[in-house]
Amino acid sequence: MSRLLLAVVVLLLSYPLQAAEPDWSGYRQLLQEHVRSGELEGVKLTLVDYPAWQNNPLWPQVVEQLNTYPADQLQTRAEKLAFYINAYNILAIKMVLDNWPLDGIRDAGSLLFPVWRKDVGQLHGKTVTLQQVEDDLIRSLNEPRIHMAIVCASVSCPDLRPEPYTAAQLEQQLEEQTRTFLHNDAKGVRINGNDVEVSKIFDWFEKDFADAGGVKAFIERYRPLPAQSKIDDYLDYNWNLNRQ
Repeated sequence: MSRLLLAVVVLLLSYPLQAAEPDWSGYRQLLQEHVRSGELEGVKLTLVDYPAWQNNPLWPQVVEQLNTYPADQLQTRAEKLAFYINAYNILAIKMVLDNWPLDGIRDAGSLLFPVWRKDVGQLHGKTVTLQQVEDDLIRSLNEPRIHMAIVCASVSCPDLRPEPYTAAQLEQQLEEQTRTFLHNDAKGVRINGNDVEVSKIFDWFEKDFADAGGVKAFIERYRPLPAQSKIDDYLDYNWNLNRQ
């Protein structure tokens, strides 16, 4: 090998390898085959065909993908956000299917042992709960729009997006998710004169919107509110399953 070629090889090897996101093609196919837009109990949303999803041979592969994908491959903030949003949504579906049939995801838990604190599956080779994925891996990245992207399998949750989140598309995807949710009068924001009702999500996670100027300022980036309006109530949260 010539000295020049050897120098080129050494130089190339000295650069860190480009982190690669998972191949989400299996998850993408599940979403395309088993999720559709519809209406349930007066709410427009995306609906999931859970029995068909469970019987799809791609499902165990997608679950195993979360278990085996190495955490150190996720190098950028966008890669981490996209991966863990997908992971949360996949594991929420897994919780439903592992306890099927049920009327709502909370039925998989109890008053003393809520579903969010139950072991739900393996992530990077470690057993996790939905609460751990949400609080430790997603909310810690300080991105308030994730609350319009993670889906707890319920009618009043944000819509399950019919495609995986990816680092390359994340900004566009989060903007679309946020805008869609906040323009849904039945579960995002409802305006009646100067009175504004918003999702309970903004109550439960109010502090996550502090860096955006607070809940009202965050909402007004996507949906204009009357000049003298105030947020004076929260919409009832429908925990029934977002099932077809």
